Amino acid sequence: MAEQKRDYYEVLGVSKGASDDEIKKAYRKLAKKYHPDVNPGDKAAEANFKEVNEAYSILSDKDKRARYDQFGHAGVDPSYGGGGSGFGGFDMGDIDLGDIFGSFFGGGFGGFGGGSSRRNGPQKGETLRANLNITFEEAAFGCEKEINLNRTEPCDACQGSGCEPGTTADTCPDCHGSGTVRVQQRTPLGVMASTTTCSRCRGTGKIIHTPCKACNGAGSVKKTKRITVTIPAGIDDGQAVSLRGQGNAGKNGGPAGDLLVGVHVKPHPQFQRDGTTVLYEQPVTFYQVAMGAELEIPTIDGKVKYTLPAGTQTGTTFRLKGKGIPELRGRGRGDQYVTIRVQVPTSLSSAQKEALRVFAEAMGEKVPSEGFFKDLFSKHNKKK
Repeated sequence: MAEQKRDYYEVLGVSKGASDDEIKKAYRKLAKKYHPDVNPGDKAAEANFKEVNEAYSILSDKDKRARYDQFGHAGVDPSYGGGGSGFGGFDMGDIDLGDIFGSFFGGGFGGFGGGSSRRNGPQKGETLRANLNITFEEAAFGCEKEINLNRTEPCDACQGSGCEPGTTADTCPDCHGSGTVRVQQRTPLGVMASTTTCSRCRGTGKIIHTPCKACNGAGSVKKTKRITVTIPAGIDDGQAVSLRGQGNAGKNGGPAGDLLVGVHVKPHPQFQRDGTTVLYEQPVTFYQVAMGAELEIPTIDGKVKYTLPAGTQTGTTFRLKGKGIPELRGRGRGDQYVTIRVQVPTSLSSAQKEALRVFAEAMGEKVPSEGFFKDLFSKHNKKK
């Protein structure tokens, strides 16, 4: 009795009316999931991979899909029901999966190379990361800081070649300098060809007979460098500065990597920041808000004078234009907003209490008895 096959649309998880693009996307996802390289020794995954390839071979072909939609499996596999073998008319044969996956995934999958990249070509060095703490004012106006950085640099003795001075490397005879070799493996799906890293040269494409003594043939050495970091004016907490070419050395003549410096701004005891805006609370006395006063307001540029109008209410906010944070790598500055906060005295002398009582009576307020008044301030002081 012939093996019962699942519906091809069900295998790929798409509807019968799915577009070519939807079918291709579904196939790519499942091929990745069940590929033998991802699931070594997993027979169930191998069977699923075979089933997915079979379904895609039919549904990706316009004519075969039309016959399948009309006649089912019998329309695309004459041997279906007769004990035949094969992929429903799809013969894996001697297939280079590097070509298949290279066209889908842009350069290889699980060791299957796209055929165009060379593992021993120039490679950019690794990006390094560091952290830097700066003050509120340094973030506002910019500064220069120095940090110690551990990184790899080209070996001075061999100039990055890895060979002892006066000697040269030979081209690897196994991969002929490409860094990869082509291997074939017979599987239930047919003979599969793939590319993998050359084991003889470890992907470098060259054989070093006399390694450099200074770097042991690596072509690079570890060094500690003192780097100057320029912090731009207006930088905020959590942002980073990128220094090109200050990372680890590249390989095979490739450029050095970059350095990313994360900036952490220390809190200020008086100011708060919101983007380019500086926020500040100015303490004043009752007399100052009632009668008006000349205030000296702290800013990141220093103190500035401000005339407080008589009768200003606590919580009133005014703006000091251009006294905020400079725009990051731009023109102009933000503003500083100052909020007035009236300070209530925590203790009063007898003379001060009497003065307040007289003032309250002049304002038409009902003044409590001296004992009540005394108790009121006593309770207030205890809470404090």
